Amino acid sequence: MTKIYKTITELVGQTPIIKLNRLIPNEAADVYVKLEAFNPGSSVKDRIALSMIEAAEAEGLISPGDVIIEPTSGNTGIGLAWVGAAKGYRVIIVMPETMSLERRQIIQAYGAELVLTPGAEGMKGAIAKTETLAIELGAWMPMQFNNPANPSIHEKTTAQEILEAFKEISLDAFVSGVGTGGTLSGVSHVLKKASPETVIYAVEAEESAVLSGQEPGPHKIQGISAGFIPNTLDTKAYDQIIRVKSKDALETARLTGAKEGFLVGISSGAALYAAIEVAKQLGKGKHVLTILPDNGERYLSTELYDVPVIKTK
Repeated sequence: MTKIYKTITELVGQTPIIKLNRLIPNEAADVYVKLEAFNPGSSVKDRIALSMIEAAEAEGLISPGDVIIEPTSGNTGIGLAWVGAAKGYRVIIVMPETMSLERRQIIQAYGAELVLTPGAEGMKGAIAKTETLAIELGAWMPMQFNNPANPSIHEKTTAQEILEAFKEISLDAFVSGVGTGGTLSGVSHVLKKASPETVIYAVEAEESAVLSGQEPGPHKIQGISAGFIPNTLDTKAYDQIIRVKSKDALETARLTGAKEGFLVGISSGAALYAAIEVAKQLGKGKHVLTILPDNGERYLSTELYDVPVIKTK
């Protein structure tokens, strides 16, 4: 039955989960993906954007007309931009210049202001610039890397949606990329209580494997591996770490469109590559779920879709 909603923010969450059919090897476990691109702003970050703003409103920290400023690799910025537009805030987004052109354009299309920082400085540079501007403007910073409303919303929504979907199916493994760590931490906190047999895997870029104790470095997987361990990541929330090379993330993302019929972003390619590796290890009869954070349309200007897709037989 079709429902009439009062505001666009009511459409956040309840994203679909589908089983992959053509990308998974025959003898591997079944792989399911939760398509966060079905959120209004087309990414998982819509959840935390709405959660952080509404938590701040409830605490009396902000009200419509105030300035919100945040450092972000893109998707959180898009989420804050559209939620801010819907609620009547002035939004300023600070991001490294290496982020895709589409992300910049989408943020500005929602009426937000954009500040770019040197790509070589990574997210640390964007954070430093944001802190300076916040003081100058008297702006409120959601601070997604520190805000407890980030993992909390995944406990309240994402994890509950997963439990509901898998109430008749045993979930043997949950795989999630780590940006802020909010998705992984929030979902894991619930799964470890409700489904303790589920193994939790954290995914990071091979080239910047900070979770594995390595030095941060440049990589091409936009949205994960920020180069430091965020406060929003519970490092006890995962059982194992999977390191994914940028080239494997890109290739898997391309193949997803060609073989499964939907476009995904680079971090989705990384998560899916890791999930397939887990599925190969577990074998037939097991079930693996991963989160696909966004769609591929905001990466059309990047090398992700610059290379012709070669379909394997």
